[in-house]
Amino acid sequence: MKIGLDFDNTIVGYDSLFARVAIEGGLVPPQTPPSKLAVRDHLRQTGREPVWTELQGVVYGARMMEAEAFPGVLDFMAWARGHGIALSIVSHRTRQPFLGPPFDLHQAARDWTARFLTNAVIPDERIFFETTKDAKLARIAEGGFDYFLDDLPEILTAPGFPAATTPLLFGAAQAPAGMIRLADWDEVRAFVAARC
Repeated sequence: MKIGLDFDNTIVGYDSLFARVAIEGGLVPPQTPPSKLAVRDHLRQTGREPVWTELQGVVYGARMMEAEAFPGVLDFMAWARGHGIALSIVSHRTRQPFLGPPFDLHQAARDWTARFLTNAVIPDERIFFETTKDAKLARIAEGGFDYFLDDLPEILTAPGFPAATTPLLFGAAQAPAGMIRLADWDEVRAFVAARC
């Protein structure tokens, strides 16, 4: 079995980090909920969209190593390896932020995977960071995955998403009709285990 995994907001969660960095910088009130969306919504509602854009660059760049893996994802990866399941990461993010310091966002993500994902779990040659959604979709098609897990419905329903790959929606987003949604990594593991 071959499974492709998105990276941002699927393997790595950013809620507490966005809140921490925004509060440290005085960008949001201290009582702001520890949620990426709460930070984004506050900055947008106060007319500071450029601040939100720059904050993303800081979190995904300079502060990336403080981001946390979603609960259960590392256990799932070790379990999958033990069951002969080939995992790959296929994600997309710009090379540098649109605003702010020119962090290398791809290198920041690779540094995170090098620290938190041992090469034995997902080898470097099966970790891909693309710069556009189209390039990500092409890489998914090239991967020949049985399943691909992503938090973005627009990736899973895009015209370029391969028909031979079953899309799996991760997280809280409302799944399009007929799509399988898995709320957390315990559900992912149970779903995969039932098909091994």
